[in-house]
Amino acid sequence: MNDLTIAPGPGIPGGLVIPAADLTERFVRSSGPGGQGVNTTDSKVQLSIDVAGCGSLSDGQRRRVLRNLESRLDGTVLTVSVTTQRSQIRNRAEARERMAALLREALTPPPPPRRKTKPTRGSVRRRIAAKKRRSELKSQRRRPNQD
Repeated sequence: MNDLTIAPGPGIPGGLVIPAADLTERFVRSSGPGGQGVNTTDSKVQLSIDVAGCGSLSDGQRRRVLRNLESRLDGTVLTVSVTTQRSQIRNRAEARERMAALLREALTPPPPPRRKTKPTRGSVRRRIAAKKRRSELKSQRRRPNQD
């Protein structure tokens, strides 16, 4: 099994390499497509990582991953299951891609808070004018009064 490489991105400017020793791969019989081969081959792949015990994550990164992925974690273990492909090799590759994408997304820092601004005088004027035009259009659709 090879190391898991995560491409550089927000929160991980130099990228990240998780050693193969921190990853656990399990192979199980899949219930997906494959015909009779499903009953004889273990094509389902379950890739797991213990986030709390991962040495390649800093303390801040570990806290961010645990906080952002807490609904997907079983204790501190993150598991990805893949059964989309018929072959084990392709499922292994896809499991690694999904794990890398999950960790990259979890390590992304939150965006800066939005600064509240007032609408400009011109934008307020345009909004009111558009509302008046719309009101005129709708009032022309009504039946004329009998008065």
